[in-house]
Amino acid sequence: MVCKKCEKKLTALAAPDKWKEGSNNTKTGTEGRKLNQNKLLSKSAKLRFSPYETKCKLCKTKVHQDKANYCQACAYKKGICAMCGKQVLDTSAYKQSSK
Repeated sequence: MVCKKCEKKLTALAAPDKWKEGSNNTKTGTEGRKLNQNKLLSKSAKLRFSPYETKCKLCKTKVHQDKANYCQACAYKKGICAMCGKQVLDTSAYKQSSK
């Protein structure tokens, strides 16, 4: 559950660059990516952002959404935005479990 303001952050495309001249996929050698390289051992794999490193501020579980501060379960239970924590939904009349 995300607010209208944070919804704009979720509209990024997940598709890679098109295969054409000048794209990031076509560069090889010293100017671009290295060929036949173990990605698990390279520096670039360690510097890459991993969404599983962020934790929920309330329950301390791992958050699977990019740029989120709260997990989906806590955001729904509290009625807040998962990214910024702004109140989105009034859950006072909801019958929710204590878990």
